[in-house]
Amino acid sequence: MATVGQDTLKTRRTLSVGDKEYEYYSLPEAAKQLGDISRLPYSMKVLLENLLRYEDGVTVSTEDIQAIVDWQKEKRMNREIQYRPARVLMQDFTGVPAVVDLAAMRDAVVNLGGKPDQINPLSPVDLVIDHSVMVDNFGSNNAFQKNVDLEMSRNNERYQFLRWGQNSFDNFSAVPPGTGICHQVNLEYIAKTVWTAEVDGKTIAFPDTCVGTDSHTTMINGLAVLGWGVGGIEAEAAMLGQPVSMLIPEVVGFKLDGKAREGITATDIVLTVVEMLRAHGVVGKFVEFYGNGLDQMTLADQATIANMAPEYGATCGFFPVSAATLEYLEFTGRDEETVALVEAYAKEQGMWRDASTPDPEYTSSLSLDLNTVEPSLAGPSRPQDRVVLSNAKNAFNEVLETRGKGDEKEKGFAVEGADYELHHGDVLIAAITSCTNTSNPSVLMAAGLVAKKAHALGLNSKPWVKTSLAPGSQVVTDYLDKAGLSKYLDALGFDLVGYGCTTCIGNSGPLADPLRNAINDNDMICASVLSGNRNFEGRVSQDLKTSYLASPPLVVAYAIAGTLQIDITKDALGQDKDGNDVYLKDIWPSNAEIAETIRASLTREMFVERYKDVYAVLSNGKISNSLKARPTLGMIPVLIFSIRRISRE
Repeated sequence: MATVGQDTLKTRRTLSVGDKEYEYYSLPEAAKQLGDISRLPYSMKVLLENLLRYEDGVTVSTEDIQAIVDWQKEKRMNREIQYRPARVLMQDFTGVPAVVDLAAMRDAVVNLGGKPDQINPLSPVDLVIDHSVMVDNFGSNNAFQKNVDLEMSRNNERYQFLRWGQNSFDNFSAVPPGTGICHQVNLEYIAKTVWTAEVDGKTIAFPDTCVGTDSHTTMINGLAVLGWGVGGIEAEAAMLGQPVSMLIPEVVGFKLDGKAREGITATDIVLTVVEMLRAHGVVGKFVEFYGNGLDQMTLADQATIANMAPEYGATCGFFPVSAATLEYLEFTGRDEETVALVEAYAKEQGMWRDASTPDPEYTSSLSLDLNTVEPSLAGPSRPQDRVVLSNAKNAFNEVLETRGKGDEKEKGFAVEGADYELHHGDVLIAAITSCTNTSNPSVLMAAGLVAKKAHALGLNSKPWVKTSLAPGSQVVTDYLDKAGLSKYLDALGFDLVGYGCTTCIGNSGPLADPLRNAINDNDMICASVLSGNRNFEGRVSQDLKTSYLASPPLVVAYAIAGTLQIDITKDALGQDKDGNDVYLKDIWPSNAEIAETIRASLTREMFVERYKDVYAVLSNGKISNSLKARPTLGMIPVLIFSIRRISRE
């Protein structure tokens, strides 16, 4: 539902964009009656519009609307409001219970003499099947196919049921397995920044907003879509048109100044942001980013920062609409009408940001000069525990000392059947995994370029390292292939293992038995290095006591080094074909090299092609063009089976 409002303040207006007219609820008109909102945070303007549109005198009153404006007096307010997001995003683990509940409601309606099709989601729901693939197979060109086959066999009944749900309910769409993670599908395809709905013969335009059943739904804040993670019951309530009850939040402003130095990645920036905001304290609050640093930042960088809002503890990490928003929408295949509407609506509503717009006023604020950011990891078990890369070796040795292993730093432990020994600090898992970074071509291309340079020098991953590449989108495979980098990642063991959440949620698959035995028999402290957002002890692998978050190119570098027991910024990663030492600086690409590779290899057509049939597989059981990945998904036809329950429909 787009609107149920009675519009007491008479703010409904018409916006003409091209040859089309849209109805909308005007914030400038509301400000004439409620007070100045020119310095209200952008995220709060989204809440204000939502209340204007849904004002009904019962769940939303004019006093609630006034409270958003009055928030500016103290920059905080202890008042509860009823907020209605435009849509719901689900992943498969939490989506199945929701569809079960809908099915049960249909049964109940039939038992009461009603028609089953009376029960449907009132808000649009997109369910992306992305949490079920595991890295059982890796390091081979058929790892992807084997992992998909296992995924389908393990989840056959669940997928049949979701297909039934897609074909049975209005306002419910399912994205099939092997497409990508929910956050990246949301970012690259579903989200519009400005949503529209037909109500009483009129097209209503309003900010795109969502709640999701994954905590990292916040990634979409990078596209100026207000969204965050909720529990399954809250998501179902939103799906059925019920409001989300929430206190009017405090809003913490995070000012970004300047420009990052050569060689600094988006991961380095986000790990610094996480550390700072955790120290500041933002639990239960909105965070909003502003400052001239945004002018130097790509939207993919913004999405990387927005993704980790759960790690810095905030409800969301919001970026306002800007020229970068429009460029991203256009480049990822959104139509001209949508892009034009976003620009016109944002500027009309005071939701547009550029270098000339005044900074909003916040409850509190902090700032970061991007020029001061250093190459970083985070670990050994919390995402906010940033470690400067040059100090990673010393930091790990401190972990050994703390855990009573300091006297075993140099000790080697035998591995059955292997011609090497295992040591404390050895990297057993090196995973370019799907969530935080794989919406960002700069770090994925950087990883490919590191692999290319390393391969040219004769370097390889250490034999004890379980390597994997699980992109968040099929488009990643397209541009790595076109850049000629996939073969070099493959050569170092970073073959495609699946499109979905893998290592970051613990779907890293088992380590080889000889390695597991050596670790557990000797109480070893070994590590994983992953490009994800969660590294709590036992989450990535029950056999590994430490895990470190890192950028994708650093994941490749640590796979080559094979250990945290070297200073990767100074010590040799290995030797080239002639026995000469090779250092990180020898294989690290320049910013210009990365940018040129992106320019030459990433196209709008890739997004258009991959997403043109994104819902087709669950609809008709055929392998659509959007699933022609490397290699082909072979077992999708299993989804043509129909579920037999709810036969009354």
